[in-house]
Amino acid sequence: MEVLSASRRALVAALALTLTACPKTPSRTDSRDDTWGGDTAQNNRPRVEVKQDATANAALAQARTQAQSNPDKRQAAETYLSVRKAYPATTAGQDALYNAGVLYFEVKDYANARRTFNELLFENPLHAQAEDAKHKLAISAMEVGAYRDAYQTLTSLAERAEGAEKEQLLKEAARAAEGAGLYSQALSSAVKEAGDAQTPEEKAAAVRKVEQLVEGRASFLDIARVQEGLSPSNPAWPVLQFKLARIYYHLRDWTRLEETLQTYLREAPDSAFAPQAKELLARATRRVEVRPRTVAVLLPMTGRYQPIGEAVLRGVKLALQGSDIELVVKDTQGDVNKTGTAMEQLAFDDGAIAALGPLLVDDTKRAALLAEELQVPLLTLSRQEGITDIGPYVFRNMLTNSAQARAIADYAMNVKGYKRFAVLYPNIPYGVELANEFWDDVVSRGGVVRGAESYSYDQTTFTGEAKRLVGRYYLEDRGDYAEAVRDVQGEKITDAYRRRKAMEKAKSGVEPIIDFEGLFIPDDWRRVSLVTPALAVEDIVTNACDPRDLERIRKTTGKKDLKTVTLFGTNQWSSPKGRSGLPELLERGGKFVTCSVYVDGFFVDSQRPATQKFVKSYRDAYRETGRDPGLLEAIGYDSARMVRQVLDKQRPNTRAAMREALAGLKDFDGATGRTSFNDKREADKQLFLLSVDSKGVNEINVDKEKAAVRGSGS
Repeated sequence: MEVLSASRRALVAALALTLTACPKTPSRTDSRDDTWGGDTAQNNRPRVEVKQDATANAALAQARTQAQSNPDKRQAAETYLSVRKAYPATTAGQDALYNAGVLYFEVKDYANARRTFNELLFENPLHAQAEDAKHKLAISAMEVGAYRDAYQTLTSLAERAEGAEKEQLLKEAARAAEGAGLYSQALSSAVKEAGDAQTPEEKAAAVRKVEQLVEGRASFLDIARVQEGLSPSNPAWPVLQFKLARIYYHLRDWTRLEETLQTYLREAPDSAFAPQAKELLARATRRVEVRPRTVAVLLPMTGRYQPIGEAVLRGVKLALQGSDIELVVKDTQGDVNKTGTAMEQLAFDDGAIAALGPLLVDDTKRAALLAEELQVPLLTLSRQEGITDIGPYVFRNMLTNSAQARAIADYAMNVKGYKRFAVLYPNIPYGVELANEFWDDVVSRGGVVRGAESYSYDQTTFTGEAKRLVGRYYLEDRGDYAEAVRDVQGEKITDAYRRRKAMEKAKSGVEPIIDFEGLFIPDDWRRVSLVTPALAVEDIVTNACDPRDLERIRKTTGKKDLKTVTLFGTNQWSSPKGRSGLPELLERGGKFVTCSVYVDGFFVDSQRPATQKFVKSYRDAYRETGRDPGLLEAIGYDSARMVRQVLDKQRPNTRAAMREALAGLKDFDGATGRTSFNDKREADKQLFLLSVDSKGVNEINVDKEKAAVRGSGS
């Protein structure tokens, strides 16, 4: 088996990502002129059709390695551009173009950065890094004096952004607008016109012009500049003042919002916008009016994700049973915009002291950004890595890929004492992410990954991958095989049949190189049951956890020196029970999956008291469903119980107090484990390590095994 270097590992990951995340090249009808701004907006030529190319991907990986070691970023950019020149119609060529643009941007070579990003976005407006490229293109355009192009791109980006990112983009757009002299003079002229108007008709016409300019044309700075010092007697004053208030509302600048609205209502109480101003001021005031016993939950209760929303809600309702806590259910429908609206409603209208959810990645990001802006504690149930980095009001209680990889590595190395591993993973984002997380964790603990092989997400046979893991695929590189071939050739066999049989014997006689103790397979149980027999064909012994099994295999194979390998997996190994009453993983995988270990965030047959209590309560409460609870029900239950415990014991009456109480939660004994929030507000807990034997799946008592290891002096 080949030992993978760091550069080879990077290439494996790059190939995996490019194979699964190739952006769709837009058609003529997909590509609107205003997609990314003014630089190339008038170009209507067909887009370049790009394709995957393994040679180009390898060249890109090599260029990346060279660029990272080159302190001269301009030279490094040229290295990427050489890949672009050699492979122009490939995804690797486009990625190289993006990387070159980033390097030019970093050294403030804005002319070349602008040219490079323009070329990339012209060819593929939907490139994976398109948003970053558009932003850097706009800044580069501004730095070389192309303010109008910069302004168009920045305002387009700001429309789709939120929170601090939106505020920054608006500031940059204002800078670009100021440089271009856009609308400021026109707005000043229209306001002066309104002040000088003599007839009602003239005033109305001038005010309409002001309204047109402030709605999507004039920048925030233009409006603020013109409004500063303007007399409330000017007919245009209410338009500008109310527009400023709306901007402050979207920026969540509550202090300036309230000051602006109060001034507006004092100076123009009878103006056309007065009713809206009163409503906006009342809404802003309600932001801090909290109902201490009201909790909201954001879940997809209709639409394609309804089943998972209902599962979580069953757990939440069970946790709040018998409590006086009012639960407000917000249906997100799996829609980002509806999630945003729901967050604002629960903050402004419902007065919720905290919120649970959402589940889906995009919904969670929107909810987390708004939770931070509105300062509403949010306990999200999403797997998305890094979500709590958005801010101190965002918490997370859910099984993540990084937590699973960490738990498996900890058990394999600290309990089993393994140091050497291999990884066999599906070429999809889930598989690649978990493979990398596990690899990093093993290395950080002093272990080594001896090899990694990937396979297609829809693959059903795994002969080649198994052979590569043990060094039987590229036999021409094996010295022992070459020697066996020479022996056959030396025998000078003339009969074709005997010669073929002799060569087959030489090939089958090559011993596998099994230099790893554990094999990590982050995939679904269905695929695992297909993978494991292929491993056995290549003499990878995975079912010898009992000494008697090992002895039996020795007698069967005639080999005294057997190296066994433990298979490790993720929660996707959890399978429903089949006709025999055993998990389908075991029914399909048979003896080849016995002795394996996988991790999960919940185990319905656990002997942990808190888990047993939850399972019994759930079965009693939802007997009519005829189904046992799973991870979603358990996570919903624990999350709601955490909030209930904080509300009952500490009685916070503000959202800030609620946030502090949640952050300090320690040793909460729940259905999914004893949980504490760490300094990143991530739920830390001991996951469920599960072993597979011929009778089914059993929970591993990790503490007991660790104690046994210490007692044996191992």
